[in-house]
Amino acid sequence: MSDEDRDVDIESDEDDDELSSNANTQFMTQAEKRAHHNALERKRRDHIKDSFSSLRDSIPSLQGEKVSSVKEKYVQDTTALHERSSKVSRAQILKKAADYIQFIRRKNQGHQSDIDDLKKQNSTLEQQIRALEKARNTGQFAQSSSVGFDGSESESSVEGGDLAGVRRKKLKTA
Repeated sequence: MSDEDRDVDIESDEDDDELSSNANTQFMTQAEKRAHHNALERKRRDHIKDSFSSLRDSIPSLQGEKVSSVKEKYVQDTTALHERSSKVSRAQILKKAADYIQFIRRKNQGHQSDIDDLKKQNSTLEQQIRALEKARNTGQFAQSSSVGFDGSESESSVEGGDLAGVRRKKLKTA
């Protein structure tokens, strides 16, 4: 069940509970009302806990870590202190998630820059291919100037239609 489905289910359960509780409110005792409210609150807290667990597991640096509980923070024996140091608080999960999102955004920007550079190189290569095909078809094998991948101009000549003599440039891979 996805998080969205769970949200809908929780909301619909609350709506159903509210409808039935409104009809039965006058028949419920204070203890029953409190128990019902506690059950709804527990369900809400469990949903939040599951969401934090899902978020934690989505962050590579936090995968497999445990979430620290409030109860452990007040326990003073050495075993609990040792366990607490290996657990991650909700605030730390949120901080790491924000850091990871920024990291992924920077990485995506770098990839987009690489894609744009490759598109430019592809366009340049296509222009060079068209120019060579045109020169071959018209029989004009004079020296022509071509632009390299790094933006510098280089002189190349193709004689007698022999493309084996054309110096090939390596693609930059950064």
